[in-house]
Amino acid sequence: MSAETENSDKALLNFIRRERAVTISAMIAEMGVTATAVRHRLSRVMADGLVERRTERLSRGRPNHRYSLTEKGQQAAGTNFHDMAIVLWEEINSVEDPLIQRGLLKRISDRLVARYRDEIAGDSLEERMSSLARLMGEREISYEVGVRGDLPVLSALSCPYPDLASRDRGVCAVEKLMLSEMLGGNVRLSECRLDGAACCTFTPSTS
Repeated sequence: MSAETENSDKALLNFIRRERAVTISAMIAEMGVTATAVRHRLSRVMADGLVERRTERLSRGRPNHRYSLTEKGQQAAGTNFHDMAIVLWEEINSVEDPLIQRGLLKRISDRLVARYRDEIAGDSLEERMSSLARLMGEREISYEVGVRGDLPVLSALSCPYPDLASRDRGVCAVEKLMLSEMLGGNVRLSECRLDGAACCTFTPSTS
C-alpha cells in the first residue's frame, strides 16, 4: 500500500478483508458515506492493486459486482502486529545464553532478508537503496535515498517499530544487519532518531 493511502482506505480494506467479498451497497452501509465517496476510495485501492472486482451474472437484471482483496491487498490490510512484535522481542531478550540469543536474531534476520532480497534490483548500492525504498514504501515504511559527498545514504523517514526501538536499541542493530544483507554491502547507522536526529540514516561502512 502506498504511503499516501488514507485512513479511510485502510478501514475499507479491513472491511473487505473481514467480509471477503462485498458489494458497493454493503460498503456504503458499513462506512456511512455516499456511493460517490465509496467509488472514489475503490478507485484508489484498485489503482494500487489492492482490490479486484468480480462480476456475478444473474438470470435477470443488471450484473452484480463484488469486490475482494488481491494477494497484495491481503498483505496490506490488517497488519498491525505492534504488541506481538514487542512480546516476541522481549522473549528473545529473556534467553540467558547469549549464543542462543544471537542465533535466534540471526535466523530472524536471514528469514526477512530472504523474503525481500529477490525484489531488490540494481547494480550500484544507490540503485539498490532506491529499489529497497520503493519496496518498503509499498509496506507503508518510508525511506528516502540521498547523497552525501560521493556516498549514497538511506534515511528511514518513519521507524517501522518506534515503541520497540525506544525500549531496546538492540533492534536498531538488527535492522542495520538486515539492510546490509539486502543491499549487498555493509551500512552503518550514522544518525539515529533516538539521539535527536530528524530520522535514522544509514551510510556505507568504510571499515
